[in-house]
Amino acid sequence: MIDDLLKETEARMKKAVEVLQGDLATIRTGRASPALIERLRVDYYGTPTPLNQLAAISVPEPRLMIIKAYDPTSLSEIERAILKSDLGLTPVNDGKLIRLPIPRLTEERRQELVRVVGRRVEEARVAIRNCRRDALRDLREMEKEKLISEDEHYRAREDMQKLTDNYVERVDEVGRAKETEIKEV
Repeated sequence: MIDDLLKETEARMKKAVEVLQGDLATIRTGRASPALIERLRVDYYGTPTPLNQLAAISVPEPRLMIIKAYDPTSLSEIERAILKSDLGLTPVNDGKLIRLPIPRLTEERRQELVRVVGRRVEEARVAIRNCRRDALRDLREMEKEKLISEDEHYRAREDMQKLTDNYVERVDEVGRAKETEIKEV
């Protein structure tokens, strides 16, 4: 029973780390990466559709992405979605494909992105702590209902804290790696 609770809580914490990694992949660094734009929503015939379903995204150079739409009529919508996004990128549409040059980041923009990463990392820490809180509440319920003993409750709490510390450290590592990537000139 306690093992099931620990496994469920660990799965939720793992999901929080995965969400953070996906979230941080969309933050622009100095080099081109398809992850920056592949989840960008494009209004395709009235339906918001992820860009990676509408076009092939390639990176021929470190500071250039090329977007080749499967349906050439959607190029203007893709261009509009990129301009509306908060990425600060200017697409170049030649009628067949879109070139997306990635400009160098200014020092001010780097600091701003580091703050954004910090906020997202803190949100992930809070999500992990919320998982722990829910699990501890379930443990108290089990003890009240005499499903587990007091000793089992305290042992499980210690295991839960170790699990939480482990996942908070993982989140911090992911955040530090992204900050290093952003600060890299």
